[in-house]
Amino acid sequence: MKRYISYITLLGAFALSSYHAEAQSLGNAPSLYEPMAAQYFLNQYMANPAMAGVDTGLHIFAAYQRQWSDVPGSPKAKALAADYMLGKRVGLGMNLYNDKAGLLNSTKVAFTYAYHLPLNVNGNSVLHFGLSAAFIARRLDTKSVVGDPTDEEISAYNRRDNYFESDFGMAFTRNGLSLQAAMPNLISYVRNKSADVGINRSIFFAAAGYKFQTGEQLSSVEPKICFRGVKGYDNIVDVGANFVFLGNLLNAFGMYHTSKSISAGAGLNYKSLGGVQFTYTSQTSGLSTYTNGMFELNLMVNLFN
Repeated sequence: MKRYISYITLLGAFALSSYHAEAQSLGNAPSLYEPMAAQYFLNQYMANPAMAGVDTGLHIFAAYQRQWSDVPGSPKAKALAADYMLGKRVGLGMNLYNDKAGLLNSTKVAFTYAYHLPLNVNGNSVLHFGLSAAFIARRLDTKSVVGDPTDEEISAYNRRDNYFESDFGMAFTRNGLSLQAAMPNLISYVRNKSADVGINRSIFFAAAGYKFQTGEQLSSVEPKICFRGVKGYDNIVDVGANFVFLGNLLNAFGMYHTSKSISAGAGLNYKSLGGVQFTYTSQTSGLSTYTNGMFELNLMVNLFN
């Protein structure tokens, strides 16, 4: 028991150090671009590299996110990820993420190594570590420029070199309990390169949840609370739960964000082979009078289980 407490304390200390590094008050993020909602339940690897290969088999994930009312220059995001458990303790992952807002087009390609360390004989208590090495490219879309696309300032921006980045994460799982902490864009954060991290970018993530196994009709309930740090905004708390029905055939979830928005989604799964999920996120308070939120479509395929 003392050993488990020390591991949990280590994980908590990592999360708290992330918090104190950028501590702000909770609440009013006026025009925040929310991350993909799939990171809360469907594919936790998207938020934490320690979750790569946490389950047996190969998992392939694809996602598309955009505003419900498509207006010129509105943000759009696409993601493609895969993770695989190699042996009993090693997880490997790859994810490709692209988002475009206005003229700015950003692409991140990351490769992940995770190690899953059992803490007891039966293996139901596990400490997870994950490290991603990533390359990031940011370019201006010259085809969308209103004016002279050959302007020297635009050309100079697009001649910038791609740069190297790293993400680090930890997690502790025991039966239905899950505790997580992660720091994306670690190199830029340590070097305080604010221009690379950018405004409205995640700088830390922490989460705690517990999955309760219930019965046949309502198979499981998983309440969860997350804590996110976003550069240029107040810290955000996400609170919600995922409900699974009919032996994992259907699921529905909801999350309330202290940025004054709500995410809700539903999914359909086919046995253990995968499924689809649709999510809607209402707009944060600062933009609620101008646009009516984001929608997200997710696809998950599970192989070699």
